[in-house]
Amino acid sequence: MPKIKFLTDSASDITYENEKKLDIQVVPFKVAMGEKSYVSRVDFDNGEFYRMIDEFDGIPATSQITAYEYVEIFKNLYYDNYTDVINVTINSNGSATYGNAVMAAKQFYEEIPEAAGEFTIYNIDSRSYTGAYGYPLVQGAIKAAKGVPAREIADYIQDWIDNCVIFFAPYTLKYAKKSGRIPSAAAFVGEVMGLRPVMRIQDGEITTESKVRGDKAVVPKILELCANEMIPQTPYCIVYGNDDSVRDEMAQAMTRKMGYPPADFYQIGAAITINAGPKVTGVIFKSQHKK
Repeated sequence: MPKIKFLTDSASDITYENEKKLDIQVVPFKVAMGEKSYVSRVDFDNGEFYRMIDEFDGIPATSQITAYEYVEIFKNLYYDNYTDVINVTINSNGSATYGNAVMAAKQFYEEIPEAAGEFTIYNIDSRSYTGAYGYPLVQGAIKAAKGVPAREIADYIQDWIDNCVIFFAPYTLKYAKKSGRIPSAAAFVGEVMGLRPVMRIQDGEITTESKVRGDKAVVPKILELCANEMIPQTPYCIVYGNDDSVRDEMAQAMTRKMGYPPADFYQIGAAITINAGPKVTGVIFKSQHKK
């Protein structure tokens, strides 16, 4: 009988509840802040990290998950009698993690050739961040519990990723400036003018879709962009950070516009907060317009 393991990294922002309930293995990223090193989801939760980054003057950095770590994980799962592993990773354009997972799978089969045909590894590059791959992985785990085969689940996750878009906006440019995502001069001018960039994440790329002036214009602009592009009657998720009122505002606006509520909520963890800051809002959805 098939036994499927779902594997991801901590930038998927899957809740602790779903991690436990659906037996998803979340491999945490390590975060360096000055001379101190932390393990995300272990040494701090999101609320604690928001406070830490606000008090830290430097630029935190995350480290990739190594091929060695993945080889050990694959071996443990094989010896625990799993037949399939569906591993979905952070955007390969921003991290070597996916490449390391692919390398590890090759090494695993070289070291344990008898596993071929008995143990299948599906490594999937999310080409995105947060719930853009956390959501389909959670749905995949729910499908597995109902007896859906691993190949079909992997195809479902890949289809979601191929058509997924995130529109999101940070409410300050301070963190993007520190991380180098936005040049210092542009960030300074943007802050002075009260500009808020609305970003698009799709197919591994992060681009500026639009700019609005002032916090009150953020949600209406994201709502407009989503309404023009979202496949009707498909599920969508809300992305948020340290401000529940912003989360609720976005969810209520989308519910009124689309006629049904979000499928899930994803609170950004350390990997996204480092670049966007703790106060953000956004929507994850399937787009009618594939690039």
